[in-house]
Amino acid sequence: MTRTKKLVIISLFVSQAIVLSIFERMIPINFAVPGAKLGLANIVTIISIYIFGLRETILIVLLRTFMASVFGGTFLTFLYSVSGALISLVVMYLLKKIPKEEFTIVGISVFGSISHNIGQVIMAVLIIKNINIALYLPVLIIISIPTGLFVGYSSKKMLKYLSKTKFLRTCII
Repeated sequence: MTRTKKLVIISLFVSQAIVLSIFERMIPINFAVPGAKLGLANIVTIISIYIFGLRETILIVLLRTFMASVFGGTFLTFLYSVSGALISLVVMYLLKKIPKEEFTIVGISVFGSISHNIGQVIMAVLIIKNINIALYLPVLIIISIPTGLFVGYSSKKMLKYLSKTKFLRTCII
């Protein structure tokens, strides 16, 4: 793949993830559990891991979290988002290395969702300087399982669709 083609695809992924992040803010899921989100932008992250690998996906995650914070967040929301996203990315990337029979894309997504919440709680403990905030983690983990399943299933369907199009062949060439 040429450098220009890769840059264009990465830019498209970043813009899609930003749109999903902004759209997600409009969904009132956090009325029951403050801070809970579906994690729709992680669909782009998972697809990027499968198409590009770690280096490009780190770039996509960093740009997405920064730009989404610029368009509708604060510096603190950026810190929470980027800490969760990077830890999640590393966990998902490492789990992807395990044979497919052991870990499917849906399982990888669930562990990514859980690790995202762990990363955010670690950041919250560091910012607030109170370990008691970690007591909120079990609630977030319970919420992260169905959201991780949804994101994983959506990612699986999207990759299946992309494999039937010229898109993946374009990325590989």
